[in-house]
Amino acid sequence: MKALFITFTAIMLMFGGVNPVCSAEPQTDDGESETGLALPRMVSLRSSLINARSGPGVRYPIEWVYKQKGAPVEIIAEFELWRKIRDWEGSETWVHKAMLSGRRFVKVTTPGENNIYAKPENGAKIIAKAEDGAVGEIEKCPNKDGMCLIKFDSVKGWMPRSALFGIYDNEVVK
Repeated sequence: MKALFITFTAIMLMFGGVNPVCSAEPQTDDGESETGLALPRMVSLRSSLINARSGPGVRYPIEWVYKQKGAPVEIIAEFELWRKIRDWEGSETWVHKAMLSGRRFVKVTTPGENNIYAKPENGAKIIAKAEDGAVGEIEKCPNKDGMCLIKFDSVKGWMPRSALFGIYDNEVVK
């Protein structure tokens, strides 16, 4: 019986029972993905428990688990129902597309306490502070090089984009 199991396993591996290699082209020459959306692009994590896999499929091992709903990530490639993402630490992994949302959030990446201002000026009144790792929703980023209006739960204020991951340099969000 043991020999039969080993033979069956060997046949499954030879004839595609396991797909350890992803050979698909993640995007076309014009910078668009399989979905027709631009790559790369920012999205957010839809759930507070998301498996990060080493490849695009459930057969690939889980490398780690994301536990911060709303955290921003960047989609850098697509393969069928799977998205290769890059997080705020620069780590790359694969997640199922159902675990991602198009809602735009940012994560504070500057260490320590970061000022949240009442107006989009560095000299404006400080209304709160956000520690590194805090996640807030983007309300708007009207200037390419200025500040962004971010909502952290019940606090809404302006922060410099240089302190945030989840928005591209020179990107305008209205």
